[in-house]
Amino acid sequence: MIARVRLSIVVPALDSAKFLPACLDALAHASAAERILVDGGSQDGTPALAQARGWRVIEAPRGRGPQLAAGAAAATGDWLLFVHADTVLAPGWAASVAGFVHAPENADRAAHFRLAFDSPDPRARRVERLANWRARTFGLPYGDQALLIARAHYAALGGYRPLALMEDVDLVRRIGRARLRALDAAAVTSAARYERDGWRARPLRNLACLALWFAGVSPDAIRRLYR
Repeated sequence: MIARVRLSIVVPALDSAKFLPACLDALAHASAAERILVDGGSQDGTPALAQARGWRVIEAPRGRGPQLAAGAAAATGDWLLFVHADTVLAPGWAASVAGFVHAPENADRAAHFRLAFDSPDPRARRVERLANWRARTFGLPYGDQALLIARAHYAALGGYRPLALMEDVDLVRRIGRARLRALDAAAVTSAARYERDGWRARPLRNLACLALWFAGVSPDAIRRLYR
C-alpha cells in the first residue's frame, strides 16, 4: 500500500521484548518501508528480535526523546512514522497512511492514530474517549498514538528534542492543532501502566505532568513524578 512513497518507520525501544513482536509484525504490512529500531540499552534481547524480523537496529542514549531524534536522523525516507514499541497499529493502518501521504496538501501537516488499549476493562474505554477528545480538541496526541510527518516538515520544525520526558507534547505543540489530523485507524497500546497504577490515578498523573510542562517545570523533574 505504501510502495510508491519513501516511508521510514522509527520505533524507540528499551527492554521491550514482551511487546515488540506484535508491534513489528503489525508494521510488516509496510514491506517497502525503511524500518529502524532505536535501542536505548536493552538487556532482554530486544535488538535481536528486531534484527530477526529484518529491522535495522541503531543505538542511542536512553530516553524516548534522544532515541526518536536518533532514529529520524538515521532515516532516509520522505515521510517518517514514529511508533512506540508497546503499540500495535490496527489492521487498515497502511491504507490510512497511504491516503494521507499521497495528498499534496498534507506536506506541511502531521497525523496521528486513534488511541485504543489492549484491555477489555470498561474503564479503558473511558480513558480512550478522553484521550481522543484531548487530541482532537487541543491538538495534543501523545506518543502512544504514533506520529506521521513529512521529513521536510519535521526538519523545518526542529524535530524531536532530546528531552527526558514530554518530547511528544513538545513536538506536537510546534506542529500546531490546525495542522494535525486523526487517521481512521487505531493505535492499540499496552494498558500495563494503567492496570498497575490505576485507571483513575494514571490519567490524573499524566494530566499533572502536562500541567507542570505548561507551567515551565523541567522534564527531569516531571519524569520523577511520571515514574
